[in-house]
Amino acid sequence: MDGKSSSVPTSQNRKRWLHIFIYSFFVLSCQATATILGRLYYENGGKSKWMGSLVQLIGFPVLVLFRFFSTIRKQPETTTTNTTSFRQLSSFTTIGSVYIGIGLLASAICYLSSFGLLYLPVSTFSLIWASQLVFTAFFSYLLNSQKFTPFIVNSLFLLIISSILLVFNNEPQATKVSKGEHAIGSLCTVAASAGSGLLLSLVQLILRKVLKKNTFSVVIDMVFYQSLVATCAILVGLFASGEWKTLTGEMKSYKLGEVSYVMTLVWTAITWQVYTIGVVGLIFESSSVFSNAITAVGLPIVPILAVIVFHDEMDGTKVISTILAIWGFISFAYQHYLDEKKLKNLEGVPDLPVSSLAKEDRHIKQEAADSEKSTEMDMIHNNL
Repeated sequence: MDGKSSSVPTSQNRKRWLHIFIYSFFVLSCQATATILGRLYYENGGKSKWMGSLVQLIGFPVLVLFRFFSTIRKQPETTTTNTTSFRQLSSFTTIGSVYIGIGLLASAICYLSSFGLLYLPVSTFSLIWASQLVFTAFFSYLLNSQKFTPFIVNSLFLLIISSILLVFNNEPQATKVSKGEHAIGSLCTVAASAGSGLLLSLVQLILRKVLKKNTFSVVIDMVFYQSLVATCAILVGLFASGEWKTLTGEMKSYKLGEVSYVMTLVWTAITWQVYTIGVVGLIFESSSVFSNAITAVGLPIVPILAVIVFHDEMDGTKVISTILAIWGFISFAYQHYLDEKKLKNLEGVPDLPVSSLAKEDRHIKQEAADSEKSTEMDMIHNNL
């Protein structure tokens, strides 16, 4: 009997690790692929910033299918949580306002990032975008009481220097744009990065203070409605600006042909949504911290692919910026690894990624058993 019971957790851990590997692959591969495809659209004659924004969001209906099949797979685990009182949920008006707010913020981020992809080499764009971690830490400090440890401070300093080097690196000749357009692209990318950091911090705050849950269905519903609102906002901008009238001519004059034009947009939309599925999956199977760390690890992949696909020049400034960014990522990820390890040691569980539901069950038991240890755990959660 003991052998059979001990084999069940082992099998579950192996299955969880497999899921984490798959979701990590989705994040790492699709983040880089979607960024490259976004630049490919502009590189070959695409000019619509609204269309470049729309393809980042319009594939959100895929999340419905993902939730449906994942709910079936996880049905035995979630049936015990369906008795949660409705008193734990905020009013419909409050939740609706939250979804509208973060959806509009997401649409602004996508629109600003389209300026960056249009006016900057993709390698420069991705390295400047890495400053997202700086803004995430800053807004988490303001909104979620995150503490600045030596490793976090070191990471922020390195990423700030890395981005500053590229913002003031004048390379309009390589991108065939004017100095003014290069400056606009850089500033819009920084602004989009700041918005992304704010969005991540707000999502963490919303899950904790408004929705008061971190279950699979709540997380994916939030992403779905956020994308729905953002898509509607982008569509309004597309038609209000009149850019929709130019799309037919843009498709006919696309350098790679009309079919390639459509396929570029379609695959950009698909890869962004597969990336989103990977992020949501990592949040549920492990934690939002682990998901953010995997996203950070994938950012340096884009400049390498940009050199191969678009033959972007890697001058001395970019090389130094890339090294500083990677160093900053490692420092950032290592600090959160230490926090996760300390948290799991306090919980008395093996150093393995665990599901959100399992974390909640252990947290409740731990509070009942030892209030002192629970207080310390809450402080670590705030730091995360």
